[in-house]
Amino acid sequence: MNIGYIGLGLMGAPCARHLINAGHSLFIWARRREAAQDLLNSGAQWCNSPAHVAERVETLFTNLTDTPDVQEVLLGANGVIEGGRSGLTVVDMSTISATASREMAVRLKARGIDFADAPVSGGTAGAQNATLTIMVGADAAVFEKVKPLLAVMGSKITHIGGIGAGQVAKSCNQIIVTVNLLAVSEAFKLADSLGVAPAKVREALLGGFANSKILDMHGKRMLDGDYAPGFKTSLHVKDMQMVCAMAEELGMILPGSMIGLELLKETAKAGYGEQDSSAMFEVFNNKIKNNQVR
Repeated sequence: MNIGYIGLGLMGAPCARHLINAGHSLFIWARRREAAQDLLNSGAQWCNSPAHVAERVETLFTNLTDTPDVQEVLLGANGVIEGGRSGLTVVDMSTISATASREMAVRLKARGIDFADAPVSGGTAGAQNATLTIMVGADAAVFEKVKPLLAVMGSKITHIGGIGAGQVAKSCNQIIVTVNLLAVSEAFKLADSLGVAPAKVREALLGGFANSKILDMHGKRMLDGDYAPGFKTSLHVKDMQMVCAMAEELGMILPGSMIGLELLKETAKAGYGEQDSSAMFEVFNNKIKNNQVR
């Protein structure tokens, strides 16, 4: 099958490679051609614009940083909407606004182009190992069409509901991740302050009800001081800002999310913006040390 992929960063590049390895013909575009060079060396074909990609494929994946990036690639000048033929399916694996996803889907549908939002969880390790959790918002027929391709990139593929539902599920995911990062940071600091080794506490808790992937993977990052991304703090801030904005629109208060967002912002300001968001632990420790947490 002829497949397009736009967005070749830490997540997109390994996902695109899995599609090549599965035997598909891959057509790609990136703002910086050098970001695509490894894939081009592996047989992917370069296109001069998103519209050019859309002209040549049956299914097109995007994996971009933020809502405006997706809007520009799909609906902007030389965008997918200009090159896509009726019958094309666009699958957006970015984490963006559910409202914007629905609005873009309407614009694309008017041109006969189907749309699915399919944000992911699992970080770069999940992308590299094809073990991503993928949350899909789409019409049932569109989901069934794209599911085999998503299964090349992920190990758990769930149809959440209609368009935008995948983005809502990803927002819920980010709430749980954020609050768990804060919880692990607090637990390790309490243990250390009482003269008990956080590493031993983690070892014990991994066998009980407190066990989680956050305690396992990010807890080890915290103990080792290893914050190579992972999931960049700057992107985590972006996602949680979106969560808190949605809650505000609904008149809801999400206290854990609000506290987590402020700590993530401080983590980015402290120089960890391009590093894994588990670096929140360092900022939390510093605030405790300076008696700044209320």
